[in-house]
Amino acid sequence: MKTVTINSLHDLKAQGKKFPVITAYDASFAGLIEQVGIEVVLVGDSLGNVIQGQDSTVPVTMEQMAYHVSAVRRGNSKSLIIADLPFMAYATEEQAMMNSAELMQAGAHMVKLEGGAWLELTVQLLSERGIPVCGHLGLTPQSVNKLGGYRVQGRDEQAAEIMLKDAKLLEQAGIDLLVLECVPATLAKQITEELSVPVIGIGAGIDTDAQVLVIYDMLGLSPKVPKFAKNFLAESGSLEGALKAYADAVRNGSFPEAEHGF
Repeated sequence: MKTVTINSLHDLKAQGKKFPVITAYDASFAGLIEQVGIEVVLVGDSLGNVIQGQDSTVPVTMEQMAYHVSAVRRGNSKSLIIADLPFMAYATEEQAMMNSAELMQAGAHMVKLEGGAWLELTVQLLSERGIPVCGHLGLTPQSVNKLGGYRVQGRDEQAAEIMLKDAKLLEQAGIDLLVLECVPATLAKQITEELSVPVIGIGAGIDTDAQVLVIYDMLGLSPKVPKFAKNFLAESGSLEGALKAYADAVRNGSFPEAEHGF
């Protein structure tokens, strides 16, 4: 596996080739992910749910994120590593820059922030200072209390227009990737087609440039597997086989199916 860069991912989009993204939180899983050649690893604040047993991502701290990023980086030197900035770690531009620097120094290649237009200046400042940024629109788990639960976003015409506008604004500000979570497939398709940066979907249909899953969901280990996930371990019988089956299914377009979207 060659070392994956932002340019690598942009080339894949230009060629119409889909790529897989998977979460990891430790060196062992990160190493397996490199072995099967998955391009992107997300060290997500989902660790609050699957590692810590929290009911949301809100309790996750910067110290915990940096710890897990460093572990993943030691296990994987080829994939591009994205790290979530946790809840309230980027409420101001100064916070965003200081905390992004910490995650980059821990081993991340890119940071991910949840939100739309209000992040325009933050994204611009980070990008200008050499910190690649992944945006995140749709269902934003850090805002679950404000959203009133884990709900599909962008279903009505006005909400869809706002999300498309936010996506374009973030691209102009300098994001290098965009995650769309729990978004109607038709809207995700439109955003993917109108943006030049790769769009990563999770519960956003088949037409995005990439797919991401929480590794515990993909292995069927979560107590309640989300609608948008699939248990690849049940079919393959081994961890390495499950990761390879997931990667192959994303690349050949057999995952996600209609039943995994909205």
